[in-house]
Amino acid sequence: MIDVQEKPRMVERAFLVGVHLRGESAETAADLLRELRELVTTLGIGIVGEALVEVREWQARLLVGTGKADELLERMTEADADCVVFDNALSPAQQRNWERFANCTCIDRQEVILDIFGARARTREAKLQVELARMEYNLPRLKKAWGHLGRQSGGGGGGAAQKGEGEQQIELDRRMVRNKISSLKQELKEVRATRATQRKERSRVPLPHAAVVGYTNAGKSSLLHTLSGSDIYVADKLFATLDTTTRRIDLPNGRPLLVTDTVGFVRNLPHRLVDAFKATLEEAVLADFLVHVLDAASPQVEAFHETTLNVLQELGADRKRIITVFNKTDLPIPPDRLAALHRHHPDAVFLSAHTGDGIDALMERMADQLADQVAHLRVELPHARGDLVALLHDQGKVNECRYEDDAVHIDATVPRRLERLLRPWAS
Repeated sequence: MIDVQEKPRMVERAFLVGVHLRGESAETAADLLRELRELVTTLGIGIVGEALVEVREWQARLLVGTGKADELLERMTEADADCVVFDNALSPAQQRNWERFANCTCIDRQEVILDIFGARARTREAKLQVELARMEYNLPRLKKAWGHLGRQSGGGGGGAAQKGEGEQQIELDRRMVRNKISSLKQELKEVRATRATQRKERSRVPLPHAAVVGYTNAGKSSLLHTLSGSDIYVADKLFATLDTTTRRIDLPNGRPLLVTDTVGFVRNLPHRLVDAFKATLEEAVLADFLVHVLDAASPQVEAFHETTLNVLQELGADRKRIITVFNKTDLPIPPDRLAALHRHHPDAVFLSAHTGDGIDALMERMADQLADQVAHLRVELPHARGDLVALLHDQGKVNECRYEDDAVHIDATVPRRLERLLRPWAS
């Protein structure tokens, strides 16, 4: 049996700890700790206390010095915490040392995010990606907590003297985890191949494609729901969406557009999760342009803006054309902050996905992104060319359609790739 360092999920009272080096921004560290509070709350775990700790240098054993550790333990005991959650990434040794030192469960930001992703994943691909990330996280955390880990699996009739000491159970477990990781990677490869096939099917009737990106809980799914009018899972939770959802909308210039919702970003996202979710986030890399959604009501909106741009740079999507959207303008926003956002982002669209205010402006901006890809035509199609009439209705915007005795008279806005096909019947 593979015994990885799984934490008991019955923890109810968490004590949060954020550690930063002297000289680093205490305000940024405090913002990250507030975000950790939201992440932990999303897991349904109560928070009984928190501490922001400044240190001169990182300590190998407990991340902080023994004096600071004693202070934290005293505060945890007073708060009756049964779990300590670090905003910092802990090494396997530091995690084990804290569990021995505090005699309670210890997890870090990475594991919190993994748990949220595991709870939110719905499709086969997302579940595989989460499982892969968890296995890679747990591999160095295999523990020797059971007696069987010291057993020898070698030997035979002649015993150890004849066969040698054999392979310890911990090595067997590690090999099994590595094999599982290889198996998951192969399954993901097959899933990605399937997604590529589906993408090729879509490209047979090529439609422009936009990806909605942004910080988690900025309102990306709500925006796609409002744009398309379709039933999409929407919730006021961090990482409510982990699977891509694509919907077709019709722009004011008559051009159909595929719009894809993507997983939200977060500061200090573990690199293994960025790697594991490359297949999900590649929608952003392949899109014609991006719609970057930000929560205008958040005090950390500029930090969230920077985080998303940094992740896009990691994905190689930072050179895409981007429409910046400030969502949730229906919420109370200090006038000075709103004025600063308008000043720093003069080309941004301000809207409310909840009320629909500003949606028309966004649709116009999206149409502008594709303005060089459409043409306005008047054609007189033979009655026998019903296929072309259907094509115009499917891939263009038909402004007028009259069935006369001589022909079908159509005024339409069409993709430029269809212009040559329809030019013989232009009027």
